[in-house]
Amino acid sequence: MTQLEKELQAVKSEVINMWSLVQMQLTKAKKAMLQFDQDLAREVLLKEKRVNAYELKIDRDCENIFALFSPVANDLRFLLAAIKINSNMERIGDIAEGIAKYILEFGSPFDKHILDKTQLLVMYDEAINMLADTRAAFENEDTILARSVFKKDEKLDEINLAANSNIASCIHENMESMNEALYVLSIIRKMERVGDQVKNIAEEIIFFMEAKVLKHQEEL
Repeated sequence: MTQLEKELQAVKSEVINMWSLVQMQLTKAKKAMLQFDQDLAREVLLKEKRVNAYELKIDRDCENIFALFSPVANDLRFLLAAIKINSNMERIGDIAEGIAKYILEFGSPFDKHILDKTQLLVMYDEAINMLADTRAAFENEDTILARSVFKKDEKLDEINLAANSNIASCIHENMESMNEALYVLSIIRKMERVGDQVKNIAEEIIFFMEAKVLKHQEEL
């Protein structure tokens, strides 16, 4: 194995480790929401610093490889993809942090009826599954699995589109639930953004493996 290959493998390992951390952050934020576990929400906030540290290290390591080895072809695409995936992951970490802040701000458990009516939990689980699928696709260089998340994101979009009417219905049923319903709507919007970030990641995996740029294309 050449020194360049060793450096690229180290970057791949770092990206996977960051992936695991971000996925754990999303999962813990969901658990904190369901169980109204404020201590767990605070843990998510604290660990956001680790996500940021990973982002800085991966960027720095990629820049060093560019400077020292002048990679080309597949190696160059890998590094370009790793940098963009790194940025997408950091944004997902920010979303998990934002959800944890909502839990602390709201100060009481979310009503199960609102969660069920808006399908927030269905959306949340799908987003976590998409993140796990792209991680496996990246690890195994599996573009078929990467492409599978595009279809799954449609479910997130459907729930997001229905959110306004569902939230309005919840408020109409119980005006006192307005504040809570608006927090839930905010979380739904955040989950929709997770879906967008994961789609971006899938596109980068395909770019790396197949040298195809999918962004802004109508037909995937």
